Amino acid sequence: MAYAHYQKGEVSIQQTENELFHSIAKSHEMYHSFLLLLLELKNFAENRIELRKQKKRPSEEDLNPNMRFVENGFLVQLAGNESLMAYNSKSGTPWTDQPETIKALFNVVTDSEMYNEYMATEAGDYDADKRFIAKLLEKVIAPFESLYTFFEEQSVYWNDEVEFVISMVVKTIKGFSEENGSSEALLPEFKDDEDRDFVQRLCRKTLVNQKDNMNLIKKFTKNWDFDRVAYLDVVLMQVAIAEIVEFKNIPINVSLNEYIEIAKYYSTNKSGVFINGVLDKISEHLIEEKIINKPGKVNK
Repeated sequence: MAYAHYQKGEVSIQQTENELFHSIAKSHEMYHSFLLLLLELKNFAENRIELRKQKKRPSEEDLNPNMRFVENGFLVQLAGNESLMAYNSKSGTPWTDQPETIKALFNVVTDSEMYNEYMATEAGDYDADKRFIAKLLEKVIAPFESLYTFFEEQSVYWNDEVEFVISMVVKTIKGFSEENGSSEALLPEFKDDEDRDFVQRLCRKTLVNQKDNMNLIKKFTKNWDFDRVAYLDVVLMQVAIAEIVEFKNIPINVSLNEYIEIAKYYSTNKSGVFINGVLDKISEHLIEEKIINKPGKVNK
């Protein structure tokens, strides 16, 4: 959000805010796309089983196939999920016109050691079924390069968010409960109106106070060659300062830890340590100047 705003130059705060919310909506769309992709693989497997049964001379394996994957407890539950089916009815699945992609991905899945080990185990363990699908998504499906070509063609917003969205899908899978059946909740775009307001306020405060926050960052990076500091690290610190100052109910440590993790995820290997050190000093300064007075001790 802030990074794109500064890179584009002459762009209004309202334009950036609109683009931010559009980007969030597209990420939520991708979240559903991955869940629907899992069902496409299940459907492909089921169709292949039926076609093999219809051979003129089906083999014993054709007539009595291994149903472990298509009867995976999590996939069966997901196939009946009310929220996902409602989304699919309203928005459709992006995989309808991608039969070759689904076929190629299915072949990659069935060739994997992970899949074959799973197919050799006995059915009936719902938790094991969940763990398998989560691991399959992370280790086999996510690295499949054709998916990234597809996502790139669908939206300019999608490729940069793939890893984050996959982590949210994995979180969803692990959070499913067999007892909840078809009513299991999926992750919403925003938890509630307060969550949406948080995003909007953080965006505005970051951009409006950009100059003041930059001066703070420069003040506490005197011993650094500022021109060599990763630009994304600087932007992340601006957002962090806006959150620390603006949101009185969020403890300082919560904000600091959040942006340290974001830096590790999106920036360089050393960014987390660097941002932690700078924000630690800035937080102490803001407390001393009585600009903030809130719960949470500064990291030491």
